[in-house]
Amino acid sequence: MMQRRHRLVVALTATVGALVLSGCSAGDLGSSDSGDGTTLSFLSDNSDASLKTAQGLADAFNAKKTGVTVKVETRPQGTEGDNIVKTRLSTGDMTDVFMYNSGSLFAALKPEQNLVPVDDQSYAGDLDATFKSTVSAGNKLYGVPFGGATGGGVLYNKAVFAKLGLQVPKTWADFMANNAKIKAAGIAPVVQTYQDTWTSQLIVLADFHNVAATQPDFAGQYTAGKAKYATTPAALRSFQRLQDVHDQGYLTSDFASTKLEAGIKHLTDGTGAQYPMLTFSVGTIASQSPEKMNDIGFFALPGDDAAKNGLTVWEPAGVYIPKTTTAKKLDAARKFLAFVASKDGCDAMAKATTPFGPFLVKGCTLPSDVAAPIKDMQPYFDSGANSPALEFLSPVKGPSLEQITVEVGSGIRKAADGAALYDQDVKKQAQQLGLPGW
Repeated sequence: MMQRRHRLVVALTATVGALVLSGCSAGDLGSSDSGDGTTLSFLSDNSDASLKTAQGLADAFNAKKTGVTVKVETRPQGTEGDNIVKTRLSTGDMTDVFMYNSGSLFAALKPEQNLVPVDDQSYAGDLDATFKSTVSAGNKLYGVPFGGATGGGVLYNKAVFAKLGLQVPKTWADFMANNAKIKAAGIAPVVQTYQDTWTSQLIVLADFHNVAATQPDFAGQYTAGKAKYATTPAALRSFQRLQDVHDQGYLTSDFASTKLEAGIKHLTDGTGAQYPMLTFSVGTIASQSPEKMNDIGFFALPGDDAAKNGLTVWEPAGVYIPKTTTAKKLDAARKFLAFVASKDGCDAMAKATTPFGPFLVKGCTLPSDVAAPIKDMQPYFDSGANSPALEFLSPVKGPSLEQITVEVGSGIRKAADGAALYDQDVKKQAQQLGLPGW
């Protein structure tokens, strides 16, 4: 399930660039009135990337010798970790600051009841507007980005594109025309890896920017039980795109039995030209085929209108302050969040982990040696042509999507039937959440 994968993405996207934060220089931190000897506890999940990022932030902040020391604590990932966070908030036992998901999982924390707003802080205006929408409630901002964004789109082999004289497509029609030329050249146009069933969802989920561009109120109507995948043409089109690439014979021959790592090998070897995937998988390219990194690029999943071409984004986690943080430590906690959203904070995160997407703070730039697919994401942010993935806008995510997309993507089930079945799956989950309208 992609929500499960989202938690991994949150951990893996703690990275990237540099920014200038007005009102929070090293001197400002040094003149803190939070008191010498203050120690802040900082809770992170225990994934390798999250822990490295959290410790990198703590070490860099502590090196400033402001009189405030940040110490990192860990929790498990996944559902167990979610329950720990919710329990510690409800019992008043949360650490002084903590990292956790943005989007619908953030909303489930009851932020207005449990968290300290930070919209009055000097850095608030420097945060990416889309990210802010995923860590806000009741017109109040509650978090700063823990790392960078992750893009959902298509990794492609630039050497194959150059050999065949292909351009990056901005419409689905252009994408399919490219596929025909790639297939004619004896290369599999689209890599799929359905042995890792979660990867089968990428075309459907990465198409959400196109859905939102066509029907901006879809997420709200969907959450309210008024919009359905099977009866909303733009949303049904996401399933149809998945069916299209199978029905035209554009998939790698071993799509049903291949895992992510083998799919990346297809891409880097040039036996497969394009792979619908999240940009965190650049790490797999770096570990498997570092010499091929410059041969790989990235583009957003094309829709039907080139003028609305844009990227679906998996937003990073946020760093938050619980209301249980004592008055004595509150100022120190605010200064630590300001550091996280500063140039020095960005530098610390970029040093701690491999960049998988841009930072979402004004003035941040990617390191010059960042992988080409990550550089390819930046224009979508510079132009504002991006949308959060649906799971950041709605708590409704059926658990069976990855099984349904395997069936549609394998030709076992037609797109319309898959969308209708997913609507039934979603209804059960929405009812379990007690959402009105279902």
